[in-house]
Amino acid sequence: MTYFWLGLLILVVAFLAVILIRALRFKPRATQAVAVEEAAVDGQKAIDDLAEMIRCKTVSYYDDEKIDQAEFQKFRALLKKLYPTVFHKASYEEIGPSGILFTLKGKSAEQPAVFMAHYDVVPVNEEGWSKPAFEGIIEDGVLWGRGTLDTKCTLLGVLEAAEHLLQKGFVPEHDMYFAFAGDEEVAGKSQPVIVETLRARGVVPAIVVDEGGAVVDGIFPGVSQSCALIGIAEKGLMDAQFVIEGAGGHASAPPPHTGLGRLARAVTQIENKPFPRKLTKPVAEMFDTLGRRSSFLYRVIFSNLWCFLPLLDALCKKTGGELNAMMRTTCAFTMAEGSKASNVLPPRARMVANLRVINGSTCEETLAALKDRLDDKGIQASIVQGMDPSRVSETKGYGWDKLTSAIAQTWPEALISPYLMVACSDSRHYCAISDYVYRFSAMELSKQERGCIHGHDERMPLDKIVTTVQFYVRLMRSL
Repeated sequence: MTYFWLGLLILVVAFLAVILIRALRFKPRATQAVAVEEAAVDGQKAIDDLAEMIRCKTVSYYDDEKIDQAEFQKFRALLKKLYPTVFHKASYEEIGPSGILFTLKGKSAEQPAVFMAHYDVVPVNEEGWSKPAFEGIIEDGVLWGRGTLDTKCTLLGVLEAAEHLLQKGFVPEHDMYFAFAGDEEVAGKSQPVIVETLRARGVVPAIVVDEGGAVVDGIFPGVSQSCALIGIAEKGLMDAQFVIEGAGGHASAPPPHTGLGRLARAVTQIENKPFPRKLTKPVAEMFDTLGRRSSFLYRVIFSNLWCFLPLLDALCKKTGGELNAMMRTTCAFTMAEGSKASNVLPPRARMVANLRVINGSTCEETLAALKDRLDDKGIQASIVQGMDPSRVSETKGYGWDKLTSAIAQTWPEALISPYLMVACSDSRHYCAISDYVYRFSAMELSKQERGCIHGHDERMPLDKIVTTVQFYVRLMRSL
């Protein structure tokens, strides 16, 4: 027995030694210093131009009859007024339902760049706003309005930077494309048509930049420094419905379990069995990059995922949130339909779940996993709509290096890291023609500001508008 306990003690000490040694060696990798290039721009013009863009009520709806097309035409006409040099130097096309494509020829057609944004916005409940959502009010160093963050500011950044550079005689080394859509918020067809247009023309982008991550604080455990997160992939999107037919009747004499009751049990079964974790390339690279910059306790965890991944997974499942969403397919029940009257059992009961599918899985595989969780054969599960996860982009090479350099110059204190985008964007369509698709909203956003996206009181500090333009100036000059 003495030898047994001695052997066990040696194993424990060896285990702890391995854990601690790996944590001590888990240090930030050396990075090359980046020289900051000046990017003087007309900040007041940028602020005033964005305010004018906000005054265009480019609200998109799934129901086309609700869309005010005059406002979208007003926005496109505004661009011609604000950016005359861009319209003079670049070709302009309107493609698809609401797509805009500028082609700025460079010295070479090789290694072209695509800058993306969308100019449609989500609807507004004015009663919840402190300021009118579409008046472009500037007050106390802040511009208020729907679209300031999502994503008229990045669209402005692209065109403002291009106008500034072209006025100074700038000729890009490689072709550039500015691709904007007016239907991104409703998963529209404009960007897919633009992609097919570029494909037909033989365009293979060396870099595509769209909305996604941003410069944020408090986003990673144990890291106090701000982080510039670049989405190198995004999860898939799927709506699944669960239906029970023929369960109607009078509510005065109900069965032991009504249709809605059976569906409620199905919801519980699904929620009580989360999808298994999957450590994808974007998340593994984020853990490796930011984990090295975290406090020592977290470095112990992230340097020893071979041991602590189950613990991290358990914490993610318990707390939910974005870190959990990056680790697995998520399922959120969002809609329920039953009877039209309180005393009638519904002849058809239905619930809908919104799923975000982890990379490496498909919508069909996810549906099969949902069905496996159900033991009620009377429930019919099916896909309402869905799209599989995007491909994963490279984190090395020309496009990545140029993007990270521009970020480092603009936000020198920020840690730059890849991550997995849990929401969906139009950039996924570009994975069909490029391995270098990056999702980065060129803004430094506080937690409060991030909460305004699609919410009340969307607004942006004026100095951050100027910084966005400076970022695009630096990136364009380098390409």
